Amino acid sequence: MNTTKTVVLMAGLTVLLVFVGGGLAGRQGMIMAFMFASAMNIFTYWFSDKIVLRMYNAREVTEVDAPVLYGVTRELALRASLPMPKVYIIPSDAPNAFATGRNPSHAAVAATEGIVRMLNRDELMGVMAHELGHVMNRDILIGTVAATIAGAISMLASMAQWAMIFGGGGRDREDRQGGGIGAIAIIILAPIAAMLIQFAISRSREYQADATGARLCGNPLALASALKKLQMGAQRIPMNANPATAHMFIVNPLSGGGMMSLFSTHPPMEERVARLEKLAYGPIS
Repeated sequence: MNTTKTVVLMAGLTVLLVFVGGGLAGRQGMIMAFMFASAMNIFTYWFSDKIVLRMYNAREVTEVDAPVLYGVTRELALRASLPMPKVYIIPSDAPNAFATGRNPSHAAVAATEGIVRMLNRDELMGVMAHELGHVMNRDILIGTVAATIAGAISMLASMAQWAMIFGGGGRDREDRQGGGIGAIAIIILAPIAAMLIQFAISRSREYQADATGARLCGNPLALASALKKLQMGAQRIPMNANPATAHMFIVNPLSGGGMMSLFSTHPPMEERVARLEKLAYGPIS
């Protein structure tokens, strides 16, 4: 279901790009914006591990440095037939973790000092299984593609905005009152729509990583227990996280509820836990 949802959302994002590109900048403008956004995001994708790990001052550890964290990661990688990822510790009391790297051969998992202290071995295994689930499902690639299309839409809207400011004086009154209003609406709404779809894709991939991780560690309840602890821990010990990287963490380091949940990169914690408990117990009749 999550895979189907991701495909539908990606298709919707592509349709939105074609619609906005054709309406605001024409085919050539759309291609230029897409190529520019692609160049930026390919660079980020290729060097994502180095960029984000340096951003959080993560240090690579060995089994001697972090025996439990390294041990569960190695066990899970063997179960999943994945190359052993590099393992990092982030010097932060806030409990959280993420995976990065452009493919399974260049993957890395990072956990904060706080999460290693807070969770027992089974719960930590559930968290690392979730992160390796992202690696198995190629979620970093999916996120990069989504970011590229959303970025191209935002660029097209920005280009059209500046074109209207500096080049709109030659249009006749009918164009300004008719097509001009429609263009303004697209300029305002299209980037918001693209961002909402991008965040919805991120939420669907979190659900998928939960399901993959639960199967990989063989204990959905351990992951559910870890998520509950992490939710409370994240509220008690906020993390100084960059909003651009918030989607990478297993629990959202940024707060927000109500309507703001539409702009969240993570699904509601209650729903994530409920789905994991359903995996453990089966549907309740």
